[in-house]
Amino acid sequence: MRKAILTSLLAITTIFCLTAQNQIDNSKPKFEIKVITSVESIVPLGLGRSRIISSNAERDYKEFSSEQTSDDNTRNKSKRKNIRVKDFEEIKLLNFYNVGGIRFQNIAANDAVISSKLTGMLADGWDLIFVTSAVESDAGETDEQGIFITRYIFKRQLQ
Repeated sequence: MRKAILTSLLAITTIFCLTAQNQIDNSKPKFEIKVITSVESIVPLGLGRSRIISSNAERDYKEFSSEQTSDDNTRNKSKRKNIRVKDFEEIKLLNFYNVGGIRFQNIAANDAVISSKLTGMLADGWDLIFVTSAVESDAGETDEQGIFITRYIFKRQLQ
């Protein structure tokens, strides 16, 4: 009888501890992150390409990472073909320039398309948490290349 009571108490204590541990693990919300990138060409004559890019594939950065120490400075040997993503959404945008120079209608059109994409992301439960932009601009007669890139970083809580 005493053994049965001790066994029951041990079982109840174990169940309580496992339940408490599970609640602790579940108390911290888990999130996923998604990056949307707009690339807008600032190449004269409208010769560049402008797009919004959104990956539909997932990658685990750990598969492509290495740590170097003073004892081991082995380079990361990841293959580019394993990192490359072929499953992505590509939304066409207009270039900033056309034959006549900068085209403000194109900028307004891009704003409308980008706003639509961001609104769709918000409607799908994503929260915009950060935006960063950069530009590599036309450096004159010898450099007719340039892009304006913006990254929109979203997060949403996993269910």
